[in-house]
Amino acid sequence: MKKAILWQKKGEFIQCQLCRHNCIIAEGKRGICGVRLNKKGVLYSTVWGKTTGIGIDPIEKKPLFHFYPASSVLSFGTIGCNFRCMFCQNYISSQAPKGGFNVRQEEISPKEIVELAKKYNCKTIAYTYNEPTIFAEYALDTMKLAKKNNIKNIFVSNGYFSKKTFELIRPYLDAVNIDLKSFNKDFYLKIVGAKLEGVLESLKLVAKTNTWLEVTTLLIPSKNDSDEEIKKIADFVKEELGAEVPLHFSAFFPVYKMIDLLPTPQKTLIRAKKIAEETGLKYVYVGNVDLDGGEDTICPNCKKIAIKRNRYLISENNVVDSKCKFCGEKIDGEFE
Repeated sequence: MKKAILWQKKGEFIQCQLCRHNCIIAEGKRGICGVRLNKKGVLYSTVWGKTTGIGIDPIEKKPLFHFYPASSVLSFGTIGCNFRCMFCQNYISSQAPKGGFNVRQEEISPKEIVELAKKYNCKTIAYTYNEPTIFAEYALDTMKLAKKNNIKNIFVSNGYFSKKTFELIRPYLDAVNIDLKSFNKDFYLKIVGAKLEGVLESLKLVAKTNTWLEVTTLLIPSKNDSDEEIKKIADFVKEELGAEVPLHFSAFFPVYKMIDLLPTPQKTLIRAKKIAEETGLKYVYVGNVDLDGGEDTICPNCKKIAIKRNRYLISENNVVDSKCKFCGEKIDGEFE
């Protein structure tokens, strides 16, 4: 265990300030995430230096399509999460502290993680698999070392971090993909266990900085896939975050507590992409399916293929010096 950051005493209790839940934690108890423990009046992180797994991925898998395309990223995470999504693909590890799942954890220090990234020529480290906010101490120690070694840092997040947490990690954070799971307050309360407003505020917070931002929405049949809701998501991205912010629509597959639903039809993804593009977003993608052109980056000006992808693999890259090689239009993002 390691002494936690961002908390204060509240009488006989502790208030955690790491995420927007602001949990009030009694002696011997843990916060909603399941990994922050009040022990004798001091808050501790119980996952520092413990990972559920480390892997090397293409950066497109995060998904980040405009941040060093075709590069490798070292990914790792821990147990625990401050959400309880009924459709979580990594529920065994994310819900382990609350669901009784037995998950193997391996000890590895921030220094060892950075050394692995260097060994395998990874340009970036992604804090992912579960919500990185809840292991902020572990992430922050790693991020600081990564920055010293010229390695970029990426959060794959649900966007429920507090303003204080973001200010702490911001100097070391280079890119983030945030899930905007729905634009419906009831969806967040009943299916996710959080408040939509908090995620929207975090998205706007990131958009005001120079941290590269991409947004992902998993489209779940009958839950968040109506034309009206898709349009609200696209409008929010354009008006509050910027038309240059890439928006990814991903296909849902039955899992965890939503095994009674059908997978997302391709026609839903095509419809969502069309709605978002007609709204005025420059870069809209569909994922988790084989859909020709769904992952291609199209030049906003000449409409030619700037980057051609299929299932994270790039077969054609026509971006030179961050510009379309056909017409010279700037392609937003960070490129080689």
